[in-house]
Amino acid sequence: DIRAAVRRALREDATFSDITTRVTLGDDEHCCTATIAAKEAGTVAGIEVAASVFSTVDKTISFNPDVHDGDTVEAGTALAQVSGQAQSMLRAERVALNFLQRMSGIATLTSRYVAAVSHTDAVIADTRKTAPGLRALDKHSVQAGGGVNHRSDLRDGVLIKDNHLAVMLGSGHSLRDVVSNARHSVPLTMKVEVEVETVNDALMAIAAGADIVMLDNMTPEQIRQVVVARGSGGGASNAKLEASGGVSLTTVVEIAETGVDIISVGELTHSPKALDIGMDMAYA
Repeated sequence: DIRAAVRRALREDATFSDITTRVTLGDDEHCCTATIAAKEAGTVAGIEVAASVFSTVDKTISFNPDVHDGDTVEAGTALAQVSGQAQSMLRAERVALNFLQRMSGIATLTSRYVAAVSHTDAVIADTRKTAPGLRALDKHSVQAGGGVNHRSDLRDGVLIKDNHLAVMLGSGHSLRDVVSNARHSVPLTMKVEVEVETVNDALMAIAAGADIVMLDNMTPEQIRQVVVARGSGGGASNAKLEASGGVSLTTVVEIAETGVDIISVGELTHSPKALDIGMDMAYA
């Protein structure tokens, strides 16, 4: 996944047709050193990807990391030392920084959510709202920030969403039928999750044998009702409860304190703010 993403990005940037580097440096084999550093505090992700960018452009470039993915850094922290031919380093610079900035931005945002709910048992999960073609890197970045991955793709588990239910309920099936049929149509080891919007539907999905019930855009009070109902009585369910929709750093604490197990946050990968990272070169 890293190699494929790096090659696409280098082709997109026309790396080996860099006019500016050609007309300024010419064919001279200038050697340079460079420091890649964070310009603001955050959580790092993408070090291996940045290294791959430089090595793909020029295998003779030396890339020595000062930190690892998942490390928390302050503004001014050196992330890596790079040395080699100036032409190659200049051609690789922007693509390497693009990966580092986006991935570290995802990791940093994830770490803030994780820290916000650390006094609870809730885990922060990502979604499939990732940049096209960069899902593996986006999801790795969430892990670097302390979050967990939801489904990787459509093969990775059953998630019966509102539009699936709209079709099936419209054709005369009940929610219980849909969940039960799915549960009996896949291997025992595969999770079956269903998205619901009301407390009653959540309880019905639990009773039908769903492994995970996604509580979509429910209020904290509604989520708490489902949490309490799941654990009541002698035959308490083992179904996991996932809160989704309307989650922000402002609301996540109240949601986590309901006792829900998972909180999925689309913002982690669909609109992260890139971490400010730069590369400063010097003539060797």
